[in-house]
Amino acid sequence: MNIYSTIRIGDYHQNNCEDHLYINEYGKNMILCAVMDGCTTAMESHFASTLVGKILKKICIEKGYKDFIDPDNLEDIDETLKSILKNLLIELKNIKNALMLDTKELLTTMLIMLINKKSEEGLILAIGDGFAIVNGNKHEFDHDNKPDYLGFHLSEDFEKLYDSLEQKIKFNKISDISIATDGIFTFEKVKPAKSNEDIDTIDFLTIENTNQDQDEMLTLKLKKLEHKYGLVPTDDFSIIRIIKK
Repeated sequence: MNIYSTIRIGDYHQNNCEDHLYINEYGKNMILCAVMDGCTTAMESHFASTLVGKILKKICIEKGYKDFIDPDNLEDIDETLKSILKNLLIELKNIKNALMLDTKELLTTMLIMLINKKSEEGLILAIGDGFAIVNGNKHEFDHDNKPDYLGFHLSEDFEKLYDSLEQKIKFNKISDISIATDGIFTFEKVKPAKSNEDIDTIDFLTIENTNQDQDEMLTLKLKKLEHKYGLVPTDDFSIIRIIKK
């Protein structure tokens, strides 16, 4: 599998990019990917999205230690993702209490994807707005500009919370899969364009395969959209794309 990613501050933003992304192995058999988008109207939202990425890093490192001790520890992908989310919320709550943070300092959306490298089984879970495409099937998560945020759920009963989460996509084959923050919907022609040709930015980023032999494929695509078509994301944008070799 080839894994590509890129992140960019929105053209209408000036100070900080409030998106963050994270990719790592989860044990020996799984890959964990996540994109986060901090709430623009909250407090220092780049902190919230980055913090979630750092906690996911900690969870992956701890899993690596456990697999070193118990290398045959194979888990159900649904239960594994559920455990990851539970640990993430526990860590967020502990940090909130330790640093005496306001809930408004922990408002970020998240699309998280877990993949079994051997079986190609996978699961995507979205909390809040975003976009996913799984082998050509597109999924838009839109809360009518009132997105859900991780920070809202720190005091809830986890079992009830998890059962209530409906934005899930399960798959058992990997061909071409992407997850992205909702910045993917905000491309506008705000730069001088060399071409008047119409282009579907979502398809170009998530389906079209130019430069897939290069690690920076998605970054190169963003440059082409900007310099040839004058198109840039006006909101912060992060994307992870996986293509099977």
